[in-house]
Amino acid sequence: MSNATIPSIRITHPVFLAAAICLLSTAAFPQAARGPVTITLDQAIDLALKNNHNILAARSTIQQSLDLEVTANLRPNPTFFTDWEYLPIFHAPDGGYLQYLHDSTEGDLGASYLFERGQKRQNRYQNAKDNTAVTRSGVSDNERALTAQVGQLFVNVQLAESTLDLAQQDLKSWQSTVDISEYQYKAGGLSENDYLQIKIQLVQFQQDVENAVLGKAQALSDLRQQLGYESVPADYDVTGPFEYKPLPLFLQDLQAKAVVNRPDLREAVQGVTAARSGYQLAKSYGKQDVTVSANYTHTNGISAITGAVSIPIPIFNRNQSEIARTGHVITQAQEQQRFVSGQVYTDVKDAWEAVESNERLVKIYEPGTIDAAKRSLEISDYAYHHGALALLDLLNAERNYRAVELAWRQAVAAYLQALEQLRQATGTRSLP
Repeated sequence: MSNATIPSIRITHPVFLAAAICLLSTAAFPQAARGPVTITLDQAIDLALKNNHNILAARSTIQQSLDLEVTANLRPNPTFFTDWEYLPIFHAPDGGYLQYLHDSTEGDLGASYLFERGQKRQNRYQNAKDNTAVTRSGVSDNERALTAQVGQLFVNVQLAESTLDLAQQDLKSWQSTVDISEYQYKAGGLSENDYLQIKIQLVQFQQDVENAVLGKAQALSDLRQQLGYESVPADYDVTGPFEYKPLPLFLQDLQAKAVVNRPDLREAVQGVTAARSGYQLAKSYGKQDVTVSANYTHTNGISAITGAVSIPIPIFNRNQSEIARTGHVITQAQEQQRFVSGQVYTDVKDAWEAVESNERLVKIYEPGTIDAAKRSLEISDYAYHHGALALLDLLNAERNYRAVELAWRQAVAAYLQALEQLRQATGTRSLP
C-alpha cells in the first residue's frame, strides 16, 4: 500500500501572505450582519415587524392553531385486539401440545371502529379554523400596536435630536456672549459681577447639552429594543422630517376607515363566529357514537365469527351542560363585539381630538412667536453690550427664547405622536 503525499504550498511574498491571511480570517470569522446605520420611520417599522421577538412569538400561535386544525380533522383510530387463553405452563398436556392447543384453548382475533355521529369531525375542524382566524386577527392587532409604538418612539428620538441641536446652538451662542463679556471686562467696560454672572450662566447651557445627549441615547435605546436588538448596530441613528404638515382629516371618514381596517374589531366579529361553531360542536357531541366490532374465535376445536354493535343510551348525559355553556359563550362574544365596536369609534374620536388640539398648539408658535422671541433676544443682546440694558433683562430674554424654542419642538413632537395615535386608531398608516 502506498502513502499519498499532500503537496504543500509556501507563500513567501509579503503581499500574497497578507492576502492569504485576510482570506483565512474572513472565512474563519465571518462578519455579523449589520442593519442600516441611519433608518427612516418606514424602515424602522419594517425592521420591527420582521425582528421584534414579541411579534415573532405571537406569530407562532398561528402555526399552533394550524396544527390544531390537523388534529381536529382526524378520524378515530380503529382498535385491534387479540388473546389466547388456557395455555399450559407447568405440566405437559396429555396427547401433546398441538392437540391440546387445538382442542382445549381459546383464541380471539378482532377489530372495532368508532363511528362518530352528528358530524363531530366536521364541526371540530370548522371550530378549529374559526379559532385560527381569531388568532390571525389577534396577531395583526399586536402588529398594529407595535407599529404605533415604534412610530411614537421614533418621534421621541427626533425630539431628542432636535432638543440636542437647540442646546448646542444655545451653548455656542452663549459662549460667544461669554467671550465678548470677557473682552469687555478686561477692557474695563463691564463690571466683574456682571461678567461672573454671565460666565456662571454658561454652566446651565452645558448641563442642557449633557441632558440632551443622555435623552437621545435613551430614546435610541428604547427604539432599538422594539426594532429587535440585533437588527441594528449600536451606533445607528434615525433620519426623516421633523416638522408640522397639516392634513385634511374628517372624523366620519376616519371612523369609517377604522371599521374596515381595525384587526381587533375583526377579531371580535370572528370571535362570535368561533363561538357559534363551538356551540354546534357541543350539540354534535350530544349525539351518541356507534362502535362496531367483529372478531374471530377458536374455542375447543370450534371456529366462529362474532359481530357486535354498541351505542350508549343517553339517559343522563346528553352533553346538555356544555351545550348551555357554549350558548352563553356566544352571548359573551356578542357583547365583546359590541364593546369593541364602540371602542373603535371612541379611539378614533380621541385621537382626532388630540391631533386637532396639538395642531392648534403648533400654530401658536408658527411662525410669529418663534421669530419674535429670537428677535427679542438679538435686540437684548445688542442693547446689553452697548450699555442700554441690564444684565437681568438679557438673561430673561435668553430664558424666554429657549423656552419658546423648546416648547415649539415639543408641540411638533406632540402633533406627530398624535398622528401616530390616530393611525393606530384607524388601523391604517394611510391618512387623507
